[in-house]
Amino acid sequence: MEAEEEKKILKAGEISGKVREWSRKLVKPGAKIVEIADAIEAEINKEGGRLAFPVNVCINDVTAHYAPKFNDETVLGEADVVSIDLGAHVDGYIGDTAYTIDLGGEYGDLLEANERALEESLKLVAPGVSVSEIGKTVQEILEDAGFKPIENLSGHEIGQYNLHAGLSIPNIKVPYDWRVEEGMVLAFEPFATNGYGRVIESAQAEIYGMDEGVKVRDREARKILREMEERKGLPFAVRWYAEKMSPVRLGMVLNQLSQQEIIKRYPPLHEKEKGIVSQFEHTVIVTEDGCKITTK
Repeated sequence: MEAEEEKKILKAGEISGKVREWSRKLVKPGAKIVEIADAIEAEINKEGGRLAFPVNVCINDVTAHYAPKFNDETVLGEADVVSIDLGAHVDGYIGDTAYTIDLGGEYGDLLEANERALEESLKLVAPGVSVSEIGKTVQEILEDAGFKPIENLSGHEIGQYNLHAGLSIPNIKVPYDWRVEEGMVLAFEPFATNGYGRVIESAQAEIYGMDEGVKVRDREARKILREMEERKGLPFAVRWYAEKMSPVRLGMVLNQLSQQEIIKRYPPLHEKEKGIVSQFEHTVIVTEDGCKITTK
């Protein structure tokens, strides 16, 4: 890894970790989730980073990919379990991190087991380590505590302007033997639940991503695409463009682009049996004899 590349990866991680800790004060009963997301995204920009993806605010059984709508009226309840997933990038080099807060204080054991699963899995990281061994460790810790990992979600390798660059880091023991390599940038994100242990998609999406270099005829679609292209493939939130055109027309344009497979939908994911879900995440650089956590 080149020194300049590592410097940018570390800076993105530093910003992400700093904003993560700053944002905890925002997660409280009565808070509007769209205001939480807007504030976190503004803070990332203030700290000198750019948004690697829309801030996710996931409540209870909602597991991933929930970015608030532009007019979202959802407020946090006194007993909600809230996961915040955020990421900053510096010239496309990404820091990805997440945490969960139990507002009602009923799920401390779930969160504690989840954090421990992340910590222990990071201790295993070194060149040559099998991802199956990492997944086995997460699974055993969570199951010994009486919970389940989300088996169809995983951590992921990160590249420049690429959140899911190749290697997956499972949260269960798997039959394949892919191995970690020195220099890889990896996001470790075990999800824990008291439910079934799988997620399913919902119908509506508020997060999209696109490929570069596409061309369309529709004038309004071209206008939106020009702004999306600046993200070089990184995901974006629908609400970011809500002031560019009417919400109805924006929805039609996004639906058109999605049907043409110019952009990709990322619908929210829910725990299959509506179990409570917890998530903790760090990004690391794999080193010669272990790993360096960038998002501490």
